[in-house]
Amino acid sequence: MQKEFRLRKNGQFRYVYRKGKSTGSRELVLNFVRAPKMLVGFAVSKKIGNAVMRNLVKRRLREAFRQEMPLLRTGMYVFTARESAGQSDYQTLHKSMRYVLRKQNLYRHSDEK
Repeated sequence: MQKEFRLRKNGQFRYVYRKGKSTGSRELVLNFVRAPKMLVGFAVSKKIGNAVMRNLVKRRLREAFRQEMPLLRTGMYVFTARESAGQSDYQTLHKSMRYVLRKQNLYRHSDEK
């Protein structure tokens, strides 16, 4: 996923946490705010394993989002991994991501561009 789509600043994350709508699953929590540009951030707590495990979870989430990105509405997305995400494989995380995106109705319909 290209860097231009990433949330980087702490203030951006705080804005999404404060103003965004939250939806959760067993592995993930999604906070979303509508915006004209697509931005995404991933947060993985230190409760999840060591640094290697946290980075693995973030890489898996980034790849899952990259595959879903063309189908999604624009906005600011923050995915927060729960403790169970550390033991989950890629398919489980991807399925969980699709679930929270569907739950918030963030997929574009075929008639929208």
